[in-house]
Amino acid sequence: MEKPDEIQKLIDEINFRKSNPKKYEEMKAEEISKELREIMKFEQESFKKIEELEKTQKNQDLVQYAKMISSNTTGREIVQLQEVYLRKIDEEFLNKK
Repeated sequence: MEKPDEIQKLIDEINFRKSNPKKYEEMKAEEISKELREIMKFEQESFKKIEELEKTQKNQDLVQYAKMISSNTTGREIVQLQEVYLRKIDEEFLNKK
């Protein structure tokens, strides 16, 4: 029963990110850049884990669920980060007064 625990652990990790959003508006552009790299790394690692579990997991519905929430959650977070990041770059570097 080790594999179902792995997929559930991954789902819990993804849901934790979703339930604990960071306050990107309060960060500087450099901090947001670091966060963007981290979320992209998390997304890559999650999909790598999901690909491995697709080969070994018997409950493919649970694997597909993990894939869907990972894609939706990280995608939404990346888009949000990009919007704030571009605005911060504009404020901090382009519109300096």
